[in-house]
Amino acid sequence: MRWYSLVAIYFVLWWLVLFAVLPFRVKSFEEMGDVTLGTDRGAPHRPNLASKIAVTSVIAAILLAIVYVTFDIYGLTMVDFIV
Repeated sequence: MRWYSLVAIYFVLWWLVLFAVLPFRVKSFEEMGDVTLGTDRGAPHRPNLASKIAVTSVIAAILLAIVYVTFDIYGLTMVDFIV
């Protein structure tokens, strides 16, 4: 697999994992009891984006390693998964 293919796959995996990780451990302003004028009740109180980005990067790297091993080391193709 070429390096730019790995970068493209990592990019797609990273975004998919980010959208899966974003809702974890989020409390809204309403749940925290800290609703002020001009804020949305359902907005995250503390989104902790730095830790979510770090977790997303690690999970995407693990998934990329699995994809690399599956297709490059074992030589499987997408056709092998269809049948």
